[in-house]
Amino acid sequence: MADSNLARRLRRDMTEAEKVMWRLLRARQLSGYKFRRQEPIGRYIVDFVCFQPRLVVEVDGGQHADPTRYEEERTGFLEREGFRVQRFWNNEVLENREGVCLKILEVLALPPHPPAASRRAPPSPTRGEGK
Repeated sequence: MADSNLARRLRRDMTEAEKVMWRLLRARQLSGYKFRRQEPIGRYIVDFVCFQPRLVVEVDGGQHADPTRYEEERTGFLEREGFRVQRFWNNEVLENREGVCLKILEVLALPPHPPAASRRAPPSPTRGEGK
């Protein structure tokens, strides 16, 4: 599990872009969806999450220009848990708030994204079955 003290510190020390994003998402302002900020999921802490449609919103600075193995593993874990991960650059959030909100609403309108375990194909019938 992720450290709840670290999550509290991250909530307190948000970047300017994260603060702007939080003003857009907080208090069910975006079509009534409830978002949480700096929320632990498994051993990771995500920037913003809406649990009902299972959407994670990440606000990335320049340090994320080249995804690291850690970030790839983190995204893979979240997707296996059934979350969609939507990323925005800091400058997108700061300079195009309307476009960011429209993209989030577009993703929220998609059908639910089930966890990987339930997305596996059913086993193929063995010989003699299905006749």
